[in-house]
Amino acid sequence: MTWVKICGMTNLEDALTAVEAGADAVGFVFYEKSPRKISVEVAREIGEKLPEDVEKVGVFAGESVARADEIGSRAGLDALQVYPLSYSKGYGARENLGAASPPRLRRLYLAFPIASFVSEEHAVTFDVKCSEGTFMALLLDSGRSQQPGGTGVAFDWNEAAPAIASLSRTQRIVIAGGLTPLNVPEAIDILQPWGVDVASGVEARPGKKDPKKVRAFVKAVREADRKTG
Repeated sequence: MTWVKICGMTNLEDALTAVEAGADAVGFVFYEKSPRKISVEVAREIGEKLPEDVEKVGVFAGESVARADEIGSRAGLDALQVYPLSYSKGYGARENLGAASPPRLRRLYLAFPIASFVSEEHAVTFDVKCSEGTFMALLLDSGRSQQPGGTGVAFDWNEAAPAIASLSRTQRIVIAGGLTPLNVPEAIDILQPWGVDVASGVEARPGKKDPKKVRAFVKAVREADRKTG
């Protein structure tokens, strides 16, 4: 089954809605410029009231893995989703994330703009040097360096399909950016990702989820799974 993360949680009601809908993970954004930014204390309070089998993911941009891990520990998170400090050719997690060694126990998702892989000028090669069992997946978004994620805009799935197919041979791939209950089946059909990540596509307004959209999104993913399975 496709891994589903509902991101941008700011309150317990929305997190419980995501859990009840069947999401595998919920995301808490710690990026200062995001309208969905949450405090460590509130994220911890929400996380403590969620089932243990629901993955609690902290989203970080412009932070080293070491710093993200420190915040993740205080918030009681299971995983870190990190937008690297910079994007460069020959990317290696150990060198470019500003940490001597990524966390051994917390799961790690590395997030990049899809342009990093489809643009020849900015293309990166991906070589993860994390301890075994730590790195979970590569998350590809429609963001850019000025706005790492949360754009609410879908990238060109057909254009990106060859690059994602190549990456999928060696990495789990999560796609994000502009996904909604209406278009996620098409995205899954074209890209065959390991997981999908949504925030604005299931919101009533920034930081507040629409329960009907959350349920419809998870339902659409599961129906797409049945068709591709």
